[in-house]
Amino acid sequence: MNFKAWDDAALGQFWAEALGWGVSSEGPGVTNVEPHGLVVPDPAAVCIDVVSVPDPETVSYRAHLDFASTSLTHQAQMVTRLKELGATSADIGQGDVPWTVLADPEGNVFCVLEPRAMYADTGPIAAVVVSCADPRALARFWNEALDWTLHEVTDDVARLRSTAGVGPYLEFVRVPDITVWTRVHLDLRPYLRDDQAAEVARLRTLGAADADIGQGEVPWVVLTDPEGNEFCVLTPG
Repeated sequence: MNFKAWDDAALGQFWAEALGWGVSSEGPGVTNVEPHGLVVPDPAAVCIDVVSVPDPETVSYRAHLDFASTSLTHQAQMVTRLKELGATSADIGQGDVPWTVLADPEGNVFCVLEPRAMYADTGPIAAVVVSCADPRALARFWNEALDWTLHEVTDDVARLRSTAGVGPYLEFVRVPDITVWTRVHLDLRPYLRDDQAAEVARLRTLGAADADIGQGEVPWVVLTDPEGNEFCVLTPG
């Protein structure tokens, strides 16, 4: 997950403390948040890169993280702890629901879920959730794009997870009104011995399109999925 931020260090520290993970930096303006002792690739972890940009876009809540809980007591304790770290309550029109919607210190929305059996072994992140118009269409693309397993697909939701059966889910949820993809997007990293250009070419054959967001000369490639969601293909590593 890639978060754009005013202050990458401060926002990265929030997410590290929220998840119980560590922080590092691959360079100026980038804070990497990942589990302690992570050795890439690890199917159990979806890492977070917080990148400082001069003028982050206005927040639109198309992609967000869901936190897992083990009991109602644990859920309440998590909400209290996250607020102590700097999160605030958020109203996105969710109404009376069993999960709690919060926003991080820069306004990015995330949810603390009530206990659900399917997320019992995901770790702190239950799912990366993307709002979309057509879960079936995105399931077809992302099922081929990722080396993951498609667990469920309906008109309303599609769920994928690592083929190892560990770590968070990637979920595409149908919503009536789709906003543009802002501030939070997916980054894909080819396996160590794979070729970045070959992977980009493969994704294009699946339906990805090139995107120019003003990135200039950079080592990663910016693409969009069939619904126009931006994502980046990084160098192997």
